[in-house]
Amino acid sequence: MYKLDLQNNSRPVHFIGIGGISMSGIAELFLDKGFKVTGSDLHESTVTKRLEELGIKIFYSQESDNISPDTGLVIYTAAIHEDNPEFIRAKELGIPMLDRASCLGQIMSHYKNAVAVAGTHGKTTTTSMLSYVYLEAELDPTISVGGILSGIQGNMRLGKSENFIMEACEYANSFLSFTPTTAIILNIEAEHLDFFGTLENERLSFTKFINLLPTNGLLVINNEIDDIENLVKNTGIRVVTYGLRAVNGKEPDYTAKNISYNDFGCASYELIAKGENKGLIELSVTGEHNVSNSLAVIAASLEPSEIYKDGIALDKIRQGIKKYTGTERRFQYKGKRDGYTIVDDYAHHPTEIKATLEAAKRVKHNRLIVAFQPHLYSRTKTFLNEFADVLSHADIVVFAEIYAAREENPGNISSDNIREIMSKNGHEAYFFKTFEEIENFLIHICKPDDLLITMGAGDILKVGENMLK
Repeated sequence: MYKLDLQNNSRPVHFIGIGGISMSGIAELFLDKGFKVTGSDLHESTVTKRLEELGIKIFYSQESDNISPDTGLVIYTAAIHEDNPEFIRAKELGIPMLDRASCLGQIMSHYKNAVAVAGTHGKTTTTSMLSYVYLEAELDPTISVGGILSGIQGNMRLGKSENFIMEACEYANSFLSFTPTTAIILNIEAEHLDFFGTLENERLSFTKFINLLPTNGLLVINNEIDDIENLVKNTGIRVVTYGLRAVNGKEPDYTAKNISYNDFGCASYELIAKGENKGLIELSVTGEHNVSNSLAVIAASLEPSEIYKDGIALDKIRQGIKKYTGTERRFQYKGKRDGYTIVDDYAHHPTEIKATLEAAKRVKHNRLIVAFQPHLYSRTKTFLNEFADVLSHADIVVFAEIYAAREENPGNISSDNIREIMSKNGHEAYFFKTFEEIENFLIHICKPDDLLITMGAGDILKVGENMLK
């Protein structure tokens, strides 16, 4: 594999798929290191516009001519295949190439304290919350997160210390290219089955991820994950658990007692760390799932590490968690129209939707209305009944057509299939082919004090934004 040298910036670097949230952050890192950076993407976005403002040349098509013969390195996403014209051209010219994950892994290997946050759900929020703790403690971390974080005005921060905090995605085994010294695993559930095939294969990949840790590494893991002992056997690493309840009569090392919620659904609780009451923790984000996420952050921060033998000071952890008010598209308040509130959320898996709707219940409102855009045909087909079941907790659900992302339309699955199941079970649900139809319908039915959530990993957020215009 090509060995990355961030000190040799004499030749340009080209990114195929530069508009991706992670790719754009890496592009900024190379730009900061003095490299000339170019890239390509199929669509203009706020991310690509920002990169252009920074001086990066972006092509809005992927053609062989985009690759200059003097390019020193090409970095590409997992979605790029060998028949891509730019990929072919780079091969023809003998230009060194790295996939996104391998590039990040090589960058990560330069840090003594490298924390990777993994799991099926909650990675972006937990990575962001942990980042706030490190920033509050003035530890000057380098940060790579899969969402726009207001505290760093983007999705990547370049620090000068030995601390690296990274969101570690399991899709296509990307996280197996990383080199963490501390790993957080939030959950392991059936997801990305278009790649893994089965939950058993997915668990095997998480086992391999755990085995990336050095012998003096730390694993922080949710105690409700099945068969933890089998995941960590023969690793010799230090394992710390966190969670909201006992499992098989055994309490997690870090847990929360006496949880309460304010009028905005934000929690406070008493932290119990290895049986000792450590006092009050206050959150500025909604829902019980964020109580759990905060416990993971606390465990990873309080536990000794390669650099911080006594962990990070609890008062700094407490302040950082309270200052974290959320990441873009994670129960993000968008505004009010005609007396009702519009929130946007990235939830696209039944477990994530359940957590979002439970958080919404703690926010004062009249009716809960959800405009949902499923993400991927394969995921919609796999979880068809689960989507119908969890969305039934909303008063009204409006479906947009499936966001295809990396998939071709198989022609045998539609959002309307979920609506049909819900309607048969007596729930109020609607389906429209266009965002314009959805917007007009919602404007007609939403009333004062309703809570409207635009939900999904695609571009459904445009519905709420257009309504607010």
